Amino acid sequence: MIKRAALAGLTLSAAALVGIVAQEGYSDKAIIPVKGDVPTIGFGTTGGVRMGDTITPPKALARALQDVQKYEGAIKRCITVPLHQYEYDAYTSLAYNIGPTAFCNSSLVRKLNTEDYPGACGEIMRWAYYQGKNCAAPEYARLCGGLAKRRESEYRQCVGAAPALTQTLSQRERDQSPSPPLGESWREGLPRINRPEGGPPTGEGNGHR
Repeated sequence: MIKRAALAGLTLSAAALVGIVAQEGYSDKAIIPVKGDVPTIGFGTTGGVRMGDTITPPKALARALQDVQKYEGAIKRCITVPLHQYEYDAYTSLAYNIGPTAFCNSSLVRKLNTEDYPGACGEIMRWAYYQGKNCAAPEYARLCGGLAKRRESEYRQCVGAAPALTQTLSQRERDQSPSPPLGESWREGLPRINRPEGGPPTGEGNGHR
């Protein structure tokens, strides 16, 4: 059995990075993804973004990588136990989506640091809510079903049941889904929560940072 490794020796895998940017979606100009959110550009970047900003795919990917590295640093400061690579990838994806402050203040991290690995993975599904609505419920599929799919993908990755976070969609779903042109946001179904970076989470279970 492969032993878990100290976080100091772990970095996000290439497959997980691809999965994160694919799930975040791309926009070549600053947008407000949902009402009340902050300006967002590229692959989910929010820091220092103003409406009217534009970006190219290579620069957007570089920004996403910088963001990932920032979140990895936060994870390594608040998690004190060793992890498998697939667990690390799943938690980094979650932190990228909800923000490092919310992640580190969560009950997930508290469970993880007591070496309750199964319990910590299970906590991922608590972040499948948007505006108090359970995005896994059929009646909210159009509103935020994509968020529930992302959490399911992260959970399966966390427990070692999926080889990569890029498996959010089946191959058939990928083949049937049209590829949107660059310049349009295709984050529909992945709502974001406007949560100040330095403040407390607005209630565990909410969606995006």
